[in-house]
Amino acid sequence: MLLSGCAQRALDPEINASTIRLLNRQGVDVVVRSQASCCGALAHHINAEDAAHKQMEAVCSAWANDIASGQLDAIIVNTSGCGTTLKDYGNLMSGNSRHSETARKISDLTMDISEYLYSKMALPTLAKQNMTIAYHAACSLQHGQKVLQAPRALLAQAGFEVKTPAESHLCCGSAGVYNVLQPELSQQLKERKIRNLNKVGADIICAGNLGCIHQLSDASSPICHTIQILDWAYGGPKPHSLLEGLG
Repeated sequence: MLLSGCAQRALDPEINASTIRLLNRQGVDVVVRSQASCCGALAHHINAEDAAHKQMEAVCSAWANDIASGQLDAIIVNTSGCGTTLKDYGNLMSGNSRHSETARKISDLTMDISEYLYSKMALPTLAKQNMTIAYHAACSLQHGQKVLQAPRALLAQAGFEVKTPAESHLCCGSAGVYNVLQPELSQQLKERKIRNLNKVGADIICAGNLGCIHQLSDASSPICHTIQILDWAYGGPKPHSLLEGLG
């Protein structure tokens, strides 16, 4: 099952389309369910816990039948801020007598798309693409979920030269709604991150989170989601953000 994401459905639906295409080509059936509300990530980020828990309860209710069926191999997430929250559902909802068991199973099933492809799929190794990628590790993915190796390894396996910018552990300044609540500090982090990315001189910048992608869109290289590049490399269409930037 794929979590399609609230903002992502509206701002960049190509990310979900790329995810579904690549998984389908690998023989994976992808189910997309309405989660009835936001997964609660944004409310949780700003410590609005009552609102977050109501949203989490709505998700548990909407997904309860799928979870109880035992037929889901994974809940795939391609926006890492949401993924970090879903992986913590079991802990966050542990005191909820009605939904705690469903929440625990959601946490157990949740995987970032890069984790799933890296650990569950046998993608072939492709010839060198003569193209360099600067990989930006979203905080929610590298720190929140501890997913470090999978995205880089998948991109390298697809034939790209993958480079890591300086200070890759630092936030880009997006951080959920941090760029709205702290615009000046967010701008400083953004400029610092873009300077480091530009120094790499890569053909493409890849990231695993929509907020980071939009935050870093002023970089000198085109930026897109890791799954969009993988979908393209394995037979899908070129990402829209690359149509003007690359030949």
